[in-house]
Amino acid sequence: MAYWLMKSEPDVYSIADLERDRTELWDGIRNYQARNFLTSMALGDRAFFYHSNTKPPGVVGLMEIVATNVVDPTQFEASSKYYDPKSSPDSPRWHTVTVGYLETFAQVITLDQLKETFSPDELWVVRRGSRLSVMPVDEAVAQKLLHMAEAV
Repeated sequence: MAYWLMKSEPDVYSIADLERDRTELWDGIRNYQARNFLTSMALGDRAFFYHSNTKPPGVVGLMEIVATNVVDPTQFEASSKYYDPKSSPDSPRWHTVTVGYLETFAQVITLDQLKETFSPDELWVVRRGSRLSVMPVDEAVAQKLLHMAEAV
């Protein structure tokens, strides 16, 4: 099992939304590196849910990868901000995953706490200027994050 960190703005889609919906297609990723991470995910992998562009930003919960290599339908919808005119149903450019809710942490592990605990090489989200919305998390870092979530 691998670990990941996946960002979403809570006013777009939050951990509470995922708890309500139970599963959700993680659509709208239009960065090739993030897409490549999505396509390398396996069933049962875990992902930390990170609320971005909020006060305070941070890790708010945990989810599981429940479907892989899913074609992102938003690439074909001309009215979608994620529409890609170079993509076609015969040759889709954007694949994603479906995530399932596992838990909401009792308290947010804030970006400030993450910066105090991890180096930029250990956890990419603390890198200055990091805008990547999907990133791998090393096993040792994941275990530390899980411990931090339990400690509150």
